[in-house]
Amino acid sequence: MQLIDIGVNLTHPSFAQEREAVLARAIAAGIGQMVLTGTSLDDSEQALELCRQLDEEQRLYCTAGVHPHEASHWDSGSAKVLRGLLQEDRVRAVGECGLDFNRDFSPRPQQEKAFEEQLALAVELQRPVFIHERDAADRLLAILKDFRDKLPAAVVHCFTGERRALYSYLDLDLHIGITGWICDERRGTHLQELVKEIPAGRLMLESDAPYLLPRTLRPKPKHGHNEPAYLPEVLTCVALHRGESPERVAAHTTDCARRFFNLPAL
Repeated sequence: MQLIDIGVNLTHPSFAQEREAVLARAIAAGIGQMVLTGTSLDDSEQALELCRQLDEEQRLYCTAGVHPHEASHWDSGSAKVLRGLLQEDRVRAVGECGLDFNRDFSPRPQQEKAFEEQLALAVELQRPVFIHERDAADRLLAILKDFRDKLPAAVVHCFTGERRALYSYLDLDLHIGITGWICDERRGTHLQELVKEIPAGRLMLESDAPYLLPRTLRPKPKHGHNEPAYLPEVLTCVALHRGESPERVAAHTTDCARRFFNLPAL
C-alpha cells in the first residue's frame, strides 16, 4: 500500500534536527509522497526550500499561503510575494488559508480579507486551495461560495466539524482531509460516524505532523510528536469506521490526493 500525506508541517522546529530521518521513516512506512504545509510567507518559502533540498525522487511538494493566525501580517505586498511562490513547480496549492474564530489570533476582518485575497489568487492561477477552519464554518462558506465555481478544487484540511458543516462542504464539492483526530476517544468519536459519509474521491488522509499524534498508536513514541510514518494508524481507523479494507481506503485516498495536487505517479 502507498499513502499520500497531504499535510506535513516539516518546517516545525521539532523536526529541525531530524528531517532526513523523518522522511526515511515515512518512506519505510509506505508514505509515497508528502505535501508540506506553508502557513506564512516565510514558512512557505522554507517549505519550498525543503522540497528542493531533501527530495530528488518527486516525493515532496508543498502549499504556499497565509494561515488565519498570521492574517494580521497580510498587507499590500503579500499577494505579490505569494503569487511568485505559487508559480514554483513544487508548490501545488494555495494555503494553509481560511478562518479561525476559535483562537482569534488575528482580527476576524483581517482573516476574512487575507482569505478572500488568497482565494482570488487561486482563481487567477487556477490552483487548488488548502483550507483551515475552526468555529467559522458559516462565515467561511459564505465567502467561499462567491469563488467556488471558478476554483479548480478545495480541501477542508483536518476536518473536525459536525454533520451540518460536513454536508455543507460536500454540497460545495469540497474535499475533506482526515487526521489522527479521528483516533481520539475524547473528542474524535463523532468523526467515526461521519467519515463513512464522505464519498470516495473526496476523502484524503493527513498526519498534520508534528501535531495530532494518533492516540490509538502503540507503542507511543517517547518524544510525543506525530510524524508521517504514523499515517497508517489513521488509515486503519478510517477504514474500520468506513467498513472498508485498509487497502481499499489507501487506494482511493491516494488516487484522490494525486489528482487533487496533480502529483506525478511514482
